[in-house]
Amino acid sequence: MNFRKKNRPHLSSTLILILGFGLLAFALAFLSTPAQAAPSFQEDKPSNDFCLACHQEEGIDKTLGSESLPVSINPTQFGESVHSKEGIACVDCHTDISDYPHPDVKSKSIRDFQITFADSCKECHEDQYDKAHDSVHQTAFDEGNQNAPLCADCHNPHTQPRIIGQESGLLTIAARKEVPATCAACHTEIYDAYKASAHGNALADGNTDVPTCTDCHGVHNIGDPTTTSFHNNTPALCADCHDNEEIMGKYGLSTEVLETYVSDFHGTTTTLFEQQFPGQQVNTAVCSDCHGVHDIGRVKDAETGIAMQENLLAKCQRCHPDATANFSAAWMGHYQPSPEHYPIVYYVNLFYKFFIPAVLGGMIFFVLTDIYRRIVNRVKGVKHA
Repeated sequence: MNFRKKNRPHLSSTLILILGFGLLAFALAFLSTPAQAAPSFQEDKPSNDFCLACHQEEGIDKTLGSESLPVSINPTQFGESVHSKEGIACVDCHTDISDYPHPDVKSKSIRDFQITFADSCKECHEDQYDKAHDSVHQTAFDEGNQNAPLCADCHNPHTQPRIIGQESGLLTIAARKEVPATCAACHTEIYDAYKASAHGNALADGNTDVPTCTDCHGVHNIGDPTTTSFHNNTPALCADCHDNEEIMGKYGLSTEVLETYVSDFHGTTTTLFEQQFPGQQVNTAVCSDCHGVHDIGRVKDAETGIAMQENLLAKCQRCHPDATANFSAAWMGHYQPSPEHYPIVYYVNLFYKFFIPAVLGGMIFFVLTDIYRRIVNRVKGVKHA
């Protein structure tokens, strides 16, 4: 009993020291650790997760006049988008949002609201933005057509996947296949014609060798296809693919499309006309006049293919109403004569390649030897009878 009483003061002081050091250590640790405030729009740059905390809810929208703008964002689709993977924040595009509740939207329609973001893409895509502003789409928009496509009409900023290969720097295969469907949002009838064409059918089957919309019309710098210059440039445009041996060799097609066109009546006339009257509509046929534009069929198609003489004759009679079957049969297509293509013409040409030099060579030889003999005889004093 006396032992306990004797040691109480010692035990109390020990406990006080332990508690004191513990409190001191806790205080130092607390003061050395920065306070972790809850996320808020007062931060310099709120995270995408903060925005998605609300916007991932389904069915939320914003009333604009008499219209309702859906503002729900699928977090999975956004996470797979190129913007998310490149670290683009929501507020990088929605620069007017810096607090919650968001500021009132003054746009009275969905289209008006979309137009307010028309220049946002320029911050990162200046080159594409400048080209698009020189395009037929921008011209239509400037003339008052507010339905003319803007960047976001073709590239949904919340779901747009990567379309340019990081290593190749070229349009990905998946993106090429999606181009016609993107254009179809505005050009429905043209899309239907293309989808049923030789090119469209092949693309749908996964053949990315065939041209899609942007190969002929451009990507952002889309020109006006109704102009004279576009029409006159059609042969060169088609030649981009049809003179490519690497592509055409896979299908056994001629790679002399441009050469054979330029060397025949139509091409020669077109070339001379363009030189004499630049910028004027030519009055001879270019590729699209015979093959079609978006509805290009296979040349061997029984109904439309111009490899069939009756179909070719119908094409010729558009410009040459008096043409008969012999007229169209004289055309050799886009092939140079060879043992495989038009062998009779090839061998006749081959014969004359040897026959004409032989005849002319023999005549020249005869003339030279006669001159030589005359000179020799004159030197020797021999008189001709």
